[in-house]
Amino acid sequence: MSDSGPIPLIVIGGYLGVGKTTLVNHLLRHAQNDHQRIAVLVNDFGEIDIDADLIEGQDGEVLSLAGGCVCCSFGADLVGALRTVTGRIPKPDIVLVETSGVALPGAVARSAQLANGVNVLGIVVVADAGTLRERAGDRYVGDTVTQQVRDADLLILNKIDTASPTDQTAVIDWLQRAVDGTPVIAVTNATVPPEILLNLRTDNGGAGLTQLPGGRISAVGHEAASIFESTVLNFASPTSVTALAEALTSASSGVLRAKGLLTDSASGSRVLLQVVGTRWSKQSAQQTDVEAYGRVVVIGLRGQLGALGALQ
Repeated sequence: MSDSGPIPLIVIGGYLGVGKTTLVNHLLRHAQNDHQRIAVLVNDFGEIDIDADLIEGQDGEVLSLAGGCVCCSFGADLVGALRTVTGRIPKPDIVLVETSGVALPGAVARSAQLANGVNVLGIVVVADAGTLRERAGDRYVGDTVTQQVRDADLLILNKIDTASPTDQTAVIDWLQRAVDGTPVIAVTNATVPPEILLNLRTDNGGAGLTQLPGGRISAVGHEAASIFESTVLNFASPTSVTALAEALTSASSGVLRAKGLLTDSASGSRVLLQVVGTRWSKQSAQQTDVEAYGRVVVIGLRGQLGALGALQ
């Protein structure tokens, strides 16, 4: 069930053919297992290839998908489409907006912020490890590709297996110079652990995270799952949500995704904190079914989360 208040929204951007729809299909399949309802918004059905076995039917510009998920086309009216999906009963747990390959995801996110009932958590940009540098240097599309990457709060460097070890190092070095601290996840077949992007739960300490010994996240089909780990921060007194959020989104934190319910020391009120890469947001919350002052579920890069203990 969705938290009360605005529905979380993530913009998924990136150039043509980088694997955005592969990522969306991957998330839809895992949503079935965790009983989450995803609403996917795309520019045009002709631009997306939802796996056929996930489609249960079509009614106008709405595809009914397995597990209570839906896919809607928004054309030029993103705000109108968001109004439609947020008005559905039951409401989706999270909205994913997949941009067209030539769109600037930052502009799409700004448009989405105009809609009532959604909270833009962040911009996730998918890039092709084998072609990124070439496209960024292209006289015709280079500016678009570079701006897409710079718009990202979290970067997914997909198809890492298509680049040689030398090219992998070169493209990661290029990205680090281009984005200046934005977290980068290198994967194959867009198999990002779904917990990083989907709506982490806080009512039971992070159900939906499959914990293995050492905190490793188990993700079906994700060969590199051991590079991620998760932890839970527990707070015995009110805390500054702003200071905590700034620490979690700093370049040195190693944090990719976080969500938690806290008592804010600045206001004394209950706050839902969400973090995606370098972006964070907070909203009022009424839930009382967690510890007295709160907890935050965090996913990040293995070996880099140890310093977070000092934040509790």
